[in-house]
Amino acid sequence: MGHHRSEVLMVGPDREMMQGQGWVLEGIPQSSLQVLQLQRAGIIPEHVVMLEAPDDVLLQRSRGKLIDPITGDVYHQIFVRPNDETITRRLEWGQGLSEEQLLAELQCYRCEVTGLRSAYQHVLKVVDGDQPPADVYQQALTFIRTRFQIRTPRIVLVGPPGSGKSHLARLVSEKYKLVDVSCGLLLRSVAADGSGAGPEIQPYLDDGRPVPDSLLLQVLEDRLSQVDCCCRGWILHGFPCDLQQARSLQKSQYQPNRVFFLEATDEVCLERLSLRATDPVSGQRYHSVTRPAPNIEIQTRLQTAPEDGTETVTRRLKQFRIRSAAMMSVYPDAVHLDADLDPRSVIEALESRLYTN
Repeated sequence: MGHHRSEVLMVGPDREMMQGQGWVLEGIPQSSLQVLQLQRAGIIPEHVVMLEAPDDVLLQRSRGKLIDPITGDVYHQIFVRPNDETITRRLEWGQGLSEEQLLAELQCYRCEVTGLRSAYQHVLKVVDGDQPPADVYQQALTFIRTRFQIRTPRIVLVGPPGSGKSHLARLVSEKYKLVDVSCGLLLRSVAADGSGAGPEIQPYLDDGRPVPDSLLLQVLEDRLSQVDCCCRGWILHGFPCDLQQARSLQKSQYQPNRVFFLEATDEVCLERLSLRATDPVSGQRYHSVTRPAPNIEIQTRLQTAPEDGTETVTRRLKQFRIRSAAMMSVYPDAVHLDADLDPRSVIEALESRLYTN
């Protein structure tokens, strides 16, 4: 990335090759809008090299450009000359932009460069392009060979109902400015009736069938492709819930780079869910042990959600135990956290593994 056709970034011919071999993109992005378009497409570079050089140097280089008509290699009358005299004799003058056109493009670049720097500030290396090509290459290569510990977080929380996924996601998103993505809440937009459904409960279509995985993934991908998720990172909970969903997420362009399994006993989960209730007037949620209602008036009108009944919670916990073992095979590097602890201890354990390789 740099002055007039010096943008350096990478891309392969198709998504599978990009994922398998890595990629180099040159010539784009040239504006903040193009940065957002790349992010929406899931193209997020790990290294960005920006070449800087004074305008007079760029103008001088443009005037002296030479092209090898056989190989297409680019040389320069002063700065980069071939070592082989045979090549030197067949060089032709390059057909570049006029001085007026180049100055106009440089002016456009000056207007966009601040936004480009800001968009890639955590993965950016600015290299002085007004030096021998070998030196520029070596500095860029050394930078590209580095591995960043800090990456845009793309976090998935997996755990049984009552393990505290929603609460933990809210705390982490508030502290690190990540986007809190609750699959259950997202799906209310496609459910016939989402009233009363909690974030862990999969809504149903109007004919009584559960929302199919294909629709779940479509809704989820639409959300994760939005600019705030691309720029700030996200923390997802409520999906995946089984092996097939985990595999589908891994095959998409939104694979997580951090997966946390919250480990909690059935007894703790059952106590957390079955003893909680909501005040229909204020919307406040209370818990008979950890946060009891402040007075008898509120206590008498509290309502327990159907999904928090003892039998329902027990059934959901059993289903999760069966499915979680298979999901672990998709995420062998996942971090397991003791969710029986208090929320502060759990978030501290998560933070210690958030930005490490």
